Amino acid sequence: MDDEIEEMEEDMEEVMEEVGLSSCKSSVHMSHKTRDVLKHCETRNKECGLFINSVSEQTLCSPFLCCTVGKSKRNYVHFLVWSFKTAQQHWGKCLSDKNKSLVPDNKNLHILKLVLLFLLASNPTDEMPRNFPKMSLCEMDESVLLLAEKVYASALKEENNRDAMALFTVPEDCPIGLHEERERELQKGLAEQRSEESARRMKNFKQKPLCSPPEPCQASPQENLPDFQRVTISGDYCAGITVEDYEQASKSLLKALFVREKYSRLAFHRFHRTTARFLRSAEDTTWSEEDEVLPAISPCPGVGQDPYSMEDIPKDLGYQLQMKDGIVHVYASQGALEQQEPLCLPYPNLETFAVDLSHVLAMIADGPTKTYCHRRLNFLASKFNLHEMLNEMAELKELKKVPHRDFYNVRKVDTHIHAAACMNQKHLLKFIQETYETEAERAVLERGGEKLTLGQVFRDLTMNPYDLTVDSLDVHAVSNAFKAAGRQTFHRFDKFNSKYNPVGASELREIYLKTDNYIKGEYFARLIKEVAHGLEESKYQHAEPRLSIYGRSPDEWLTLASWFIQHRLHSPNLRWMIQVPRIYDIFKSRKLIPNFAKMLENIFLPLFEATVNPQKNKEVHVFLKYLTGFDSVDDESKHSDHMFSFSSPKPESWTTDENPPYTYYLFHMYANIMVLNNLRKERGLNTFQFRPHCGEAGSITHLVSAFLTADNISHGLNLKKSPVLQYLYYLAQVPIAMSPLSNNSLFLEYSKNPLREFLHKGLCLSLSTDDPMQFHYTKEALMEEYAIAAQLWKLSTCDVCEIARNSVLQSGLSHQEKQHFLGPNYLQDGPEGNNIRRTNVAQIRVSYRHETLCNELSFLVDAVKMEAAAMPGQ
Repeated sequence: MDDEIEEMEEDMEEVMEEVGLSSCKSSVHMSHKTRDVLKHCETRNKECGLFINSVSEQTLCSPFLCCTVGKSKRNYVHFLVWSFKTAQQHWGKCLSDKNKSLVPDNKNLHILKLVLLFLLASNPTDEMPRNFPKMSLCEMDESVLLLAEKVYASALKEENNRDAMALFTVPEDCPIGLHEERERELQKGLAEQRSEESARRMKNFKQKPLCSPPEPCQASPQENLPDFQRVTISGDYCAGITVEDYEQASKSLLKALFVREKYSRLAFHRFHRTTARFLRSAEDTTWSEEDEVLPAISPCPGVGQDPYSMEDIPKDLGYQLQMKDGIVHVYASQGALEQQEPLCLPYPNLETFAVDLSHVLAMIADGPTKTYCHRRLNFLASKFNLHEMLNEMAELKELKKVPHRDFYNVRKVDTHIHAAACMNQKHLLKFIQETYETEAERAVLERGGEKLTLGQVFRDLTMNPYDLTVDSLDVHAVSNAFKAAGRQTFHRFDKFNSKYNPVGASELREIYLKTDNYIKGEYFARLIKEVAHGLEESKYQHAEPRLSIYGRSPDEWLTLASWFIQHRLHSPNLRWMIQVPRIYDIFKSRKLIPNFAKMLENIFLPLFEATVNPQKNKEVHVFLKYLTGFDSVDDESKHSDHMFSFSSPKPESWTTDENPPYTYYLFHMYANIMVLNNLRKERGLNTFQFRPHCGEAGSITHLVSAFLTADNISHGLNLKKSPVLQYLYYLAQVPIAMSPLSNNSLFLEYSKNPLREFLHKGLCLSLSTDDPMQFHYTKEALMEEYAIAAQLWKLSTCDVCEIARNSVLQSGLSHQEKQHFLGPNYLQDGPEGNNIRRTNVAQIRVSYRHETLCNELSFLVDAVKMEAAAMPGQ
């Protein structure tokens, strides 16, 4: 193999130099030139042309190609050798019996190697092509498909189907079902004890006292681990379930992790390093830092730099764009558009997504997997209680030795906050009174062709701003009359949304809380700048406010970008996100858009245009530098009568007034973000994360969709209902921004919030405010959120600092900022990635979290490897 690699390296250098590919600066330029060369080869040699098709089929369908092979040239050439051999075997099997004259002989092999190089030279040698590997529903196991449909149907009908949903999601005061299930488990266990094969395999599964990643970093030797009292369990770790159930659960969980990794890598989302190491171990390969895919986020402008500068803007690429099946496709030229030959970008496939989604959905209804996950989660909770009892004082001693650092001066990011409610109610009231005092004669609203001054607006509302109080302002979801207010908004998202209207007047909302109004959003901008000034004064608090893009018109982006630049809203303590409300049904009923595809086009096409031709879209280009991600928002408890599946209508055909289901929204948003990220990465621009609201209410199927498509989520309350999903979110360390004060007013009482339970089990959580205007009283809403959580749940200093560290990790802050706030090695696993002098998180705590996650992942990998070793012939 090494000789072949060296030979192909030499051939590659020579051939690429001959045709001028070596001088191409990007994969896009290379692809154009390569296409011409290939057409010439196919015309002159039918044999080579047919072989090229075989190579294309084999390489593009390879699961190995769906993720980056590696950035080293040697890995790339190694992949060429593998592709060539695989295609050669496939070619021989297909044609040897049909037309032996077409089979390449040894004489032509060298020529074909060069053709293969031309074919794969459409991508630079330092980065592999990124294709979306397609799958078909016919490849699915019918039982898996039936289970997935059963779970979906149960969610659609709002039934509590005990057979489809997890045993452990039913109320615990239903002893009959629990007794029957336990009896069945007991009978299975007794049958296994009588099996010699099961007894032999069980002996192989023994608990490890301490598990490290498969390839530990050289910088983190075992002797440097903190010294603390570790909790270990001896004996086999599949105790309580049969070996067959344990192996089945392990395979299912690993498959789900592989699926999430695929979707994360293709969209330049983060995937936890520790989990990635164990997945590579399951494949008998080695993980390396070169294989890691991270989002590209623009660093904060330095001192003296103009954040709004429009100099050195990239040139126009001249690409053509077209919305096709709800996804923007990119073409190199008008000719390529006419021939429907898009650029080599990973365009997602709805059928493949439906297959992957069905596999994870089926796990929810799979008995062995539910039982295993339920037991492991209970163990994690109990293990942390023991760890806390044994090491709480040791963690506290560690923190007391840290100079200058405490909870108040560690960095915290409000990872989920809406810009329209980022101020508290007292702040808004004071601002309204101040503007009325100084600008009462200013025209602020146009209605029916008539311009109204601020004074006229208040006179029409028959009120005097000086008489207003926070109670009469009525923007709080919780008032002094708590019970009455709670009844008004609890499970009533419509009434909650009305709280955005001060004193119930939509006119005041338009004047003070909108970016696109008669005064060009000036008041709203001034409010946000005052909030940003407060964050800058606190120094250690950051926020990621969401601004709305609705999809009514493509001009929304230019309006928003112009507002941002005109009012100079950049702040080092703010990172911006875009929220897309799921309100297609409203726009369609008002005949603002003809179909769902038009809404998607209005949202995403301007972003592609600003990426392809920034010179023509300068304002949007500048604004996008400070944008870190997208959110999907609305009331999750609203059910759609449509069940998402591969047969769901294409967005162009979705012309009814009915709103598409949650999963339909998420797939099409993710798909466009993924293509956009790959195009922007090609240009050296920043990428975006997908961070939807998920799991606040509604079906648990929402959490399955987000597990595949989201970098992180907001809320996640419904994870409590499914042990399988909760355990998957733990294994993948999917970040979750939780807002217990918000939930307390809308969907779940504070005392029942699962945040403390999730934290103890080791899920990656952060605290966020959601809407300070509606839920908080103090000027520092984020500190209020931390203070209430710490008091109610008796969280330690280490607990709240761990949550604060998580908030920085899951935020849209740049790599440089995270290095400054958390330490230069923050990406490393375990205690090596924690700088206690900056995070105030005890090394004992970080070590415990890391070792526990390694143990849980090792159980899955060991089970799969043991099963493979027991069946060497397969």
